[in-house]
Amino acid sequence: MEAERTLHAEELTRLGELAAQLRVDAIRSSTRAGSGHPTSSLSAADLLAVLISRHLRYHWTDPRGRTNDHLIFSKGHASPLLYAVFKAVGAITDQELVETYRQFGSRLQGHPTPALPWVDVATGSLGQGLPVGVGIALAGRYLDHLPFHVWALCGDSEMAEGSIWEALDKAGHYGLRNLTAIVDVNRFGQRGPTELEWDLDTYRRRVEAFGCQALVIDGHDLAAIDEALSRARQATGPTVVLARTVKGKGVPEVEDQPGWHGKPLKPDMAERAVEALGGVRQIRVTGPRPEPAPPAGAPAGKPPVLPRYDKGAKVATRNAYGDALHALGARPEVVALDGEVSDSTRADKFGEAYPDRFFEMFISEQQLIAAAVGLQVRGYRPFAATFAAFFSRAYDFVRMAGISKADIALSGSHSGVEIGADGPSQMGLEDLAAMRAVQGSTVLYPSDAVSCAALVAQMVDRKGVTYLRTTRGKYPVLYDNEDAFPVGGSKLLRGGGDDDDVALIGAGVTVHNCLAAADELAREGIKARVIDLYSIKPLDRDRLVDAVRATGGRLLVVEDHYPEGGLGSAVLESLADLAEPARVKHLAVRGLPTSGTPTQLMDQAGIGVSAIVAAARASEPPSR
Repeated sequence: MEAERTLHAEELTRLGELAAQLRVDAIRSSTRAGSGHPTSSLSAADLLAVLISRHLRYHWTDPRGRTNDHLIFSKGHASPLLYAVFKAVGAITDQELVETYRQFGSRLQGHPTPALPWVDVATGSLGQGLPVGVGIALAGRYLDHLPFHVWALCGDSEMAEGSIWEALDKAGHYGLRNLTAIVDVNRFGQRGPTELEWDLDTYRRRVEAFGCQALVIDGHDLAAIDEALSRARQATGPTVVLARTVKGKGVPEVEDQPGWHGKPLKPDMAERAVEALGGVRQIRVTGPRPEPAPPAGAPAGKPPVLPRYDKGAKVATRNAYGDALHALGARPEVVALDGEVSDSTRADKFGEAYPDRFFEMFISEQQLIAAAVGLQVRGYRPFAATFAAFFSRAYDFVRMAGISKADIALSGSHSGVEIGADGPSQMGLEDLAAMRAVQGSTVLYPSDAVSCAALVAQMVDRKGVTYLRTTRGKYPVLYDNEDAFPVGGSKLLRGGGDDDDVALIGAGVTVHNCLAAADELAREGIKARVIDLYSIKPLDRDRLVDAVRATGGRLLVVEDHYPEGGLGSAVLESLADLAEPARVKHLAVRGLPTSGTPTQLMDQAGIGVSAIVAAARASEPPSR
């Protein structure tokens, strides 16, 4: 497609009118709602007027078009501007914009979400839109091989977020010439001036240090904006448009004034501002259209053949994750990412077999999750892995992935005190609680290689955020390769009779400890049933209720995790409304671990075999 023509006076006038309309509509919608961020929207109105009129190639009636550009509002609080754009292109009506913004039940929420078909991901937690854009751009350049461009509108406040610089670093590393960040440098944040205010030279040097091209402009000069966006489309690497703007632009009463962030204009002030901006308009924009999409190729590959393991053989579940992920590579939509620990997570097996679908994010866990979210926007099924403990660095991204209803699979290795001598800094002991709390998530914790491979195979088609916890050490294979492990299910490994004395409930490594304890208890004449609760969310409540009734309510939950929010919490929550007595004993890691062998550390934490035996023995059966 030919480069955009040079702007003439008539076109500049038309763009100025459109920018005024965007400002007016941002004011009208936020004032009517009584909340919102109009001044943050006013500063970027000129940028968006030029972008949607002349550079954003998008079929608004076909938001899932394969060659559409992507527009991401990383500064999601500027939603009045985004929704004003949607009105200008005819996607929503003036009535919906003004009367429903921020109202209960409206799809025009305070910050954008994919409830709107033109919104790829939820934004509003600052520093996330651009990193997600990196993932979308990765898909465009390395997987789709399509000419779409990714545009991310950023605020200057979020330029203090480390995730922004992780994104620019990876954009430079991967040469993402199809990615442009437009930074609205209006110099005011929420409580006052930003760190750099209008020091665009420092912004420029920082951007260039990360391998990106910086384009410094006056963000209210329509011709300069147009030239910069044209250069961005034609660039040989990622670009960052650094636009010097004025917060509240167009409304003299609030222009470049502190104390107006997140505050709508009062009705009388809004009326004066709308009049000063030329009144309400109903301009409709028809921007450039994307190139025709080539026919989608038929999916290649063969059905995955999952690995098989000999019963009794000692295999780490992290190895089974790598084996199963490698097998899933037969599906062309499966991609894998890792945080420079792939030789530990075993994701390297996929990377060696499918290097064109493996993306190394290095030690950038925020970007790891963001890239996965971006890749799934384009229809891929991303698997992202790192140590369980390190997902905590990216938890806000995981949380926002839940709000976006993003379909991503996460694998956390090196979980619990079981990892041994590395010490507590490397032990994932909070991950189950964190992942269970994510809206719509699935949390899985297999005890052996067979169950792990079976669960990984189901993750690829699972909706939402799915988390798999794996173990470092090698443990015996417990199951037959033909066994089924439905999400939401569990396995009964010992007992099952109505005369069982106690139920030992574990997941992952503690299942093996529970089995050993059950054998010892049996020698004492105590009948213990052992439940492998491999699906922690959703949970097999029916299995638990049956255990309560069979044992007279004697349940013993054992987990290699802190007591808050993990397996024990899941069990107790599931039984909270059960109108039958359940005496649940909970063994978990309650102190700060040290270095040691896995056995030493589990014994010290009170989740080893001897502790399980003692707790089961000491639990007196209630009257039946």
